Amino acid sequence: MVRIHPKTLEDLEFPSVLGQIASFAITDPGKRAVSKIQPFKKVSDISPELHRVKEFTASFNSDNRIPNHGFEALDKELHLLTIENSVLEIASFRRIVSVCETTKDLLRFFQKYEEFYRYLQEFSEQITYTAAIATAIHEKIDRYGEVKNTASEELAAIRKRLQHVKSQINASFGRALSNYAPRDYLDDIRESVMDNRRVLAVKAMHRRKVKGAVLGQSKTGSIVYVEPQETLEFANELSHLEYEEQEEIKRILKALTEHVRPYDSLLRSYQDYLIRIDIFHAKAKYALEMDAVLPMLTDRKRLFLENAYHPLLLLANKKRKETTYPQTIELEPEKRIIVISGPNAGGKSITLKTVGLLQVMLQSGMLIPVEPQSECCFFERILTDIGDNQSIENHLSTYSYRLKKMNQFLKKCNSESLFLIDEFGTGSDPELGGALAEIFLEVFYEREAFGIITTHYTNLKLLANELPYAVNANMQFDRKSLLPLYQLQLGEAGSSFTFEVAQKNGIPYSLINKAKKKIERGKVRFDKTIANLQKERSKVRETAASLQTSEKKAQQEYKQLEEINTRIQEKLESYQELYDSNQKMISLGRKVDSLAESYFNNKRKRQLLDELFKLVMTENSKRKKVPRKQKQQQKAKTKAVEQEVEKKVDVIRKEKKKKKEEAKKAPPPKPKVALKVGDRVRMIDGRAIGTIDTIEKKKAIVNYGQFTADVRLEELEKV
Repeated sequence: MVRIHPKTLEDLEFPSVLGQIASFAITDPGKRAVSKIQPFKKVSDISPELHRVKEFTASFNSDNRIPNHGFEALDKELHLLTIENSVLEIASFRRIVSVCETTKDLLRFFQKYEEFYRYLQEFSEQITYTAAIATAIHEKIDRYGEVKNTASEELAAIRKRLQHVKSQINASFGRALSNYAPRDYLDDIRESVMDNRRVLAVKAMHRRKVKGAVLGQSKTGSIVYVEPQETLEFANELSHLEYEEQEEIKRILKALTEHVRPYDSLLRSYQDYLIRIDIFHAKAKYALEMDAVLPMLTDRKRLFLENAYHPLLLLANKKRKETTYPQTIELEPEKRIIVISGPNAGGKSITLKTVGLLQVMLQSGMLIPVEPQSECCFFERILTDIGDNQSIENHLSTYSYRLKKMNQFLKKCNSESLFLIDEFGTGSDPELGGALAEIFLEVFYEREAFGIITTHYTNLKLLANELPYAVNANMQFDRKSLLPLYQLQLGEAGSSFTFEVAQKNGIPYSLINKAKKKIERGKVRFDKTIANLQKERSKVRETAASLQTSEKKAQQEYKQLEEINTRIQEKLESYQELYDSNQKMISLGRKVDSLAESYFNNKRKRQLLDELFKLVMTENSKRKKVPRKQKQQQKAKTKAVEQEVEKKVDVIRKEKKKKKEEAKKAPPPKPKVALKVGDRVRMIDGRAIGTIDTIEKKKAIVNYGQFTADVRLEELEKV
């Protein structure tokens, strides 16, 4: 059972985080529900909630985006359904339908895409859906919010009579209008509407000449609005019918309310479901805003936050476009208590609050701004003592309040607790308060609790150094500029830089020296030693970082040199092979040249052939014999290539044969007719017909009437 006190949540500014998350909720009930979020009481409920939020986060950039979950609250309707004989309005039924259909769409969606939204589908399976509510409402009310004519036979009959009476009113009014208009009794506007009735705009001087009921007049009194006598009887009947219509609608709505009333608990479950979906949506949107992730969850007690950001500080700096410095913190059984020291304004308290706030957010089902490889566990209790808690109402000083808190810590602290204490031991005499704080820390250590404290007390730094499973840490500080670096360094205590900061802020050096003389010399030396150690360690870290960089560069250069050396070696070997081959060919050429010269001189052919044969045999003896298997493989490859070539040749032969056969089957070309002067001809591919005037050297001059053309005989045919 997880137990976190409201004061702890307040100390860690958890309500401010809830306020930011609530701004991402799209419904009013969702905003109210977000503001009431508390850490889960059961550890088993935390992991599924985190995975639901993660799935919702992934949906924003997915093709299968989760449907809209917006709805209007049903609080008023659910309350009325618990009251006997109450009747819901049409707008209420429309809100109920909207909630039902939105719930149905979401349930179908998660069922359809179960492989992508496994945790959201498991959550949705708890909802029992019925279409009876929406179906019953749709039968009575249309999508425009009007009761349908088919809602009851009585309503259908009333509305039919209404239409008939309205048509009679329009007809009688038209007759009155056509009767009085030609007599110049009416104003230019002729007619108007008063109290939802059509009236004649009669000139005031002629009002007695128009029979009917006066319903009003214009502001100037020049126009009197009269309902004609012809329409009065129908208008009264219309009023009665409209009254009957409203009464029938009330009866229908009452019956529909009674039909829906038994489903009030189901409707409440639908609304609660949509509120939870809105909470997941708001948490997911907030996570995207600060690039939050789901870290690795572990059952063993280990907290490893890599590059952890304080959410409120991160978003505030994001708006101001300023840098936020992350911290990396690790708590585990062998290193379960961290004592952070160092000067004020160095980031100690922010680091402390970051760990506490992220842990509370995680145990409330929220993703946190850390690296994905971070590792988190869950604590049953989170105890905090942060800030000045002086209580005027209870007449408690700061130290009294802190002692009261320590007493609560002593009662509740165990191996399942995470405690966070800012400025541990302050508020009393440094020596006495420090001694008491040391005892408290020893008790927390013995109970195997996990925790982080910030302090300026030397004895607590020494204690952390002596305890095997505790560790000192400090916030890095630039000794020269006396500006914080906002980097947590584990493994060493930090100096408070008391006198250095005082000097930086303009305190006279003479006064600082007097202050040094006032305190024990050993303390000054100890603080100075710590400061020097910090400085030396900082130099060592810088040197180590520089050496690592140099080593990486050297390794890269060595690899490059190795590659260059390999390439050069390969080139040298290839050049050597080429040189040897050339030398061999030159030697062989000289021998052949010598034989040719000898033959040129003595003309002895047999001797030349013997010498050449010897030369060839000598050269062949130097050649390496190819292994039998290799020869067989080469033969097999050659055979395969030959077969493939033969196949291709066969295909070409078959194609040629086919073309020849097709050519044989084709009809023989038309016999060429010898052309002579005076023949009517046309070009083979043309349509125009002309007469040959003259023929000269396989060309003919063809007369087409309006023009002549010089055409080759082979391009002409006789018509």
